[in-house]
Amino acid sequence: MAEFNYAFISLVLLLLPFALLVFLYFIVRPRPVKIPLKNRHVFITGGSSGIGLALAHQAASEGARVSILARSLNKLEDAKDAIRLSTGIDVAVYAADVRDYDAISRAADEAGPIDVLIVNQGVFVPQELAEQGMDEVKFMLDVNLVGTFNMIKAALPAMKNRVDRRPASIALMSSQAGQVGIYGYTAYSASKFGLRGLAEALQQEVIGDDIHISVIFPPDTDTPGLAEEHKRRPELTSIIAAGGGSMKAEAVAKKTLNGIKSGSFIVPCNFEGALLSISTAGLSPQNSFWMAFLEVVFAGIIRIVALCFQWVWYGSIEKWNAQKKRT
Repeated sequence: MAEFNYAFISLVLLLLPFALLVFLYFIVRPRPVKIPLKNRHVFITGGSSGIGLALAHQAASEGARVSILARSLNKLEDAKDAIRLSTGIDVAVYAADVRDYDAISRAADEAGPIDVLIVNQGVFVPQELAEQGMDEVKFMLDVNLVGTFNMIKAALPAMKNRVDRRPASIALMSSQAGQVGIYGYTAYSASKFGLRGLAEALQQEVIGDDIHISVIFPPDTDTPGLAEEHKRRPELTSIIAAGGGSMKAEAVAKKTLNGIKSGSFIVPCNFEGALLSISTAGLSPQNSFWMAFLEVVFAGIIRIVALCFQWVWYGSIEKWNAQKKRT
């Protein structure tokens, strides 16, 4: 009898993961989708340098019709020449500030219906909130968050009425600082966390038009802005972030396009980002039942890991503040 009970319990334990996978297969929403890039219009903001330029290079190489937008026409022309040199393909360029809704609307109208919109612009000025001027706080919120609203609002009507009825995409470039708050990133994290809420609500609004939202969460990325950021980082920010790595813009661009093409809502860019994505999944949509399985099974364990990180971070903060008071 004992052997039978042992065998029965073992069978149940083996069947439980399978049963969970089957259950998740039927309930994940939106449903899995493939979003092609070839012969489709990909529009990228912040496309004159960094991740945006890398995205434009790779999208053009995959046969997309690419448009890039940024503030500086000179930088846009340099980016256009670089893309033509490496791919043999011309991209369209639009000079506009994402904070100016009228200028963005004119650019969107001139560009024509967009199939894949990648809202990639971003600015970052690290500093403790007590020391930072409200002009810098507003600047980050206006560019990173309000500018994203402007771009989506301008492009969305034509996207909803597009002739090409294949699945479309709107991708928002957030940051790992949009998943977890970091000392000295107060305003920046607020702007990037805001993109998550925008995306979750917008996905419900546009799924009926077969438009799929992706939120990209890259770590520090080797771009022209990163060197300037390091110059201004508070000392304690550097201490806390010392264990984090960085990625090349080209690697982030590849992860981004792969996430867009698979219709993934959350798109991490490295292993650390994948752990953060599981621990912060919450009520976000999920179209992969395999990823949903990992979220369900490992969320508790990763929460323990997260608490350990918080213990280390707050320990560093306490030590730093104690040293500061002694000096």
